[in-house]
Amino acid sequence: MSWFRRDGPDLILQIRVQPRASNDALAGVIGDCLKVRLTAPPVEGRANEHLITYLAKLFGVPKNSVILERGDTSKRKQLRIRSPKKLPENLDWGI
Repeated sequence: MSWFRRDGPDLILQIRVQPRASNDALAGVIGDCLKVRLTAPPVEGRANEHLITYLAKLFGVPKNSVILERGDTSKRKQLRIRSPKKLPENLDWGI
């Protein structure tokens, strides 16, 4: 299984979150997940909210176009990006 797949115009991402990092960053692909470092702590949904905001900015979409589909309380998450306007350049998309 790959860390991303297309579903029509949408992009489905498998993500592993590292909360309480020193900065927000895409840390590369590890196995079947994209590792994302976030400065937010993993309490009361703050890391999830921060992740959605961060990904919306990276993919050029509004926050309501980033949907957390699985992994609300886990470090491993599945997110849907509705019709991304751009793709982060520092990753190998192979598409």
